[in-house]
Amino acid sequence: MQTSFKTIKKENIFKAALILVTFLFLTASGILFKQSFLRMIPLYISLIVGLLQSNVNRYAPLIGGINSIIYAAVFLYYHLYASSALFMSCPLQLITFVLWNKKPWGNSTVLKKLSAGKRAVLIAGSVLAWILICFFLSETDSSFRELDTAVTVLGTVSTVLTMLSYYEYTATMLLGGVGSILLYAVMLKETPEQVTYLGYSIYSFICTCMAFVKVHSLYDEQQKANNKTESK
Repeated sequence: MQTSFKTIKKENIFKAALILVTFLFLTASGILFKQSFLRMIPLYISLIVGLLQSNVNRYAPLIGGINSIIYAAVFLYYHLYASSALFMSCPLQLITFVLWNKKPWGNSTVLKKLSAGKRAVLIAGSVLAWILICFFLSETDSSFRELDTAVTVLGTVSTVLTMLSYYEYTATMLLGGVGSILLYAVMLKETPEQVTYLGYSIYSFICTCMAFVKVHSLYDEQQKANNKTESK
């Protein structure tokens, strides 16, 4: 019990330090590179969302869904047309909050696992969606369309999987996190103020790594509880 308490305390200290360091980095780099404060607002809100996501907390999609409206304006400003924050991420995250509250498990929800067949269909569908969106965006002035589309497709998939409570959502979030880091990294040459979004992407990726561990632990816990109930 004492060991568990120490572990939790260390984890909380790490998360507090992580969010503080990221906040200071975002603020300093935003001032240095003259990033618009309005475009910084969703990043500051996302610091809280990332923290909640690392704990697989069901309030993360509620705040994230509302924050997606602000992100949509930022993405349009940078001609990232593949981003679907307003019409996909926002409503899906709000629906997720409602569904997760119907099957609560502590501060989280009851999780389930994709079958091998569903995983195969999901991968094939994601690749097809990426190809089709890239094709249509080739006729526009979309910037970095391959990476932008990859991030959008993975983000949409992870949002849908989260909404349906499939624990694999963290795996797709990890892939999307890598994509986001690469996207904002290549944008630095043309728009150096995007270092703020790169900094947040790194923070978000770390939070997702913690969520990946947490969600698997939570799923195992739920399976053990179900097995005990069935054995009675």
